[in-house]
This record gives sequence, C-alpha cells and structure tokens, in this order.
Amino acid sequence: MTASELGQALRRWRDRVSPETVGLPAGGHRRAAGLRREEVALLAGVSVDYLTRLEQGRATNPSAQVIEALARALRLSAAERAHLFEVAGQAPPGSQTVPGHIPPSVQRLLDRLVGTPVGVYDAAWTLLLANPLYAALMGDPSGWRGLERNAVWRNLLGSGSRVRHTPQQRREFEAALVADLRATASRYPADAHLRHLIAQLRAHSARFVELWDTGAVGRHETAHKIIDHPQVGELTLDCDVLTVTGSDLRIMVYTAEPGTDDAERLALLGVIGTQNLVG
Repeated sequence: MTASELGQALRRWRDRVSPETVGLPAGGHRRAAGLRREEVALLAGVSVDYLTRLEQGRATNPSAQVIEALARALRLSAAERAHLFEVAGQAPPGSQTVPGHIPPSVQRLLDRLVGTPVGVYDAAWTLLLANPLYAALMGDPSGWRGLERNAVWRNLLGSGSRVRHTPQQRREFEAALVADLRATASRYPADAHLRHLIAQLRAHSARFVELWDTGAVGRHETAHKIIDHPQVGELTLDCDVLTVTGSDLRIMVYTAEPGTDDAERLALLGVIGTQNLVG
C-alpha cells in the first residue's frame, strides 16, 4: 500500500465522524460535517502537522501506537482498524500484545457516561482515552506523550496525580500498580512496548526494582480517593476499575455519593472544568 492510500483512508474516515459523536462541540463554520484535522489530532494525541503530512502522503511508516490512536479517534470498527494497519504497512497487533482497541460497544457505553469522569487504560496502565470530565478532574492529558501516558511511569517517575495519599497508602498503591503490571507482562510476553516500559522503569526507578523483584502478582482495582483539585478544592470520590472481558481494558470511573458536598463540587467541575479545557 502507498502513503496516498493511507491519507485517503484517514480523510474519508475523518469526514464521516461528527463532532457530537466524539463529545466535541459542533459550533462554528464547518466546510464539511466531519471532524477537523485539529480535532482528530487532539483525540489521537498527535500533532496537527504530523496528521496533515500523513493525510497528504508526505509522512510514512507511522508507529503502531499512532495507528491505534487514530483508529480510536476515528471510531473505526475492528475490520476498519485492521485495514488501517494494512495501508500503513503494518500487521495488526496479535493476541500476545496488549490490546489497545476500544470496541464500538464499549465506546457507546462511554458516550453515555457524559456526567461521570471516565478514563480508559490498557492492561499495562497506559491511558487510551479520557472524557472531558476526567480530564477536568485529574488534569488534561492531551499533551502527554510516550511513557508520560503510562500510570505506573507517571506515579513512580513522573508528575504523579492529584490524588492525596498518606505514606502508607502511597506504598500500597505503588505495590498494587507494579503487581498488576507483572500480571500483565505474564499475559503478553511478546509485547515489545511493554518490555520497553519495564526496562525503562528498572533503569530509572529503584522503587520499581524493589517492588518488581518481590515477584508479587495482583490487580489494582477499586479505591476510595481524596483528590486535591486546584479549582474546586478537596473531593472524596469512589474510584471503581472495570475490566472489559476480551479486550482487557481498564475503565476507571469516579463517582460521588449523592447529596454530598463532593457531589456538588463534582457537578461544579463539570461546568467550570470542561469550559477551561475547551478554552
């Protein structure tokens, strides 16, 4: 396949996706009903310049991560995703690699959770999708690239998160993340990106080495979290992690007990926080 075929496919699929479908405002003058390049680039986490070069056939050999991100942004079916990998000159990820595809049925479920902060991670805890309220609550992830999008990396070596931990809670949280990552590594031994992540963590984090070498295997699941938000203050929320059978996705959902101050603050964040993201 040629670069022009890849560009044609991207433009065709971009033109058929409405802004409302992906949770974006439809205001302003539009020459076509579909998404603008800027919107696809934002959703996929790539630069507008790079997407332009892909569509115009001036960029070749996009990485598997970029292809996967574009497939999610364009809401491609499994068959369309496979075709996108083919025209990009790559084989779709196999069964021994960490799944990164969000099935249409799961996407429809996510679309209905508009008033709830929801983030979708793969089995290695790399962020695939964050809805506007999740981004408003936990910080806008649209500028994160590469290892920055991985929760294990970010909590051990990066900027961390807005979640408040006691020293004991911090130790337990880190241990749960690393034990979960070890379980994922045993399920997907052929995943090169997962091996790279683990190698980088071992090279740069003594805490990761300490936890990894214990051999502990486990799951990071539900928790009661206190979040220090710079605009609305402290929120105490329930955080549930739902696993999608068959795709091994982790759907992280934050909720507040109805009738509480936390519920009011979360509702307020749904107004002011998402406005700031759009602005």
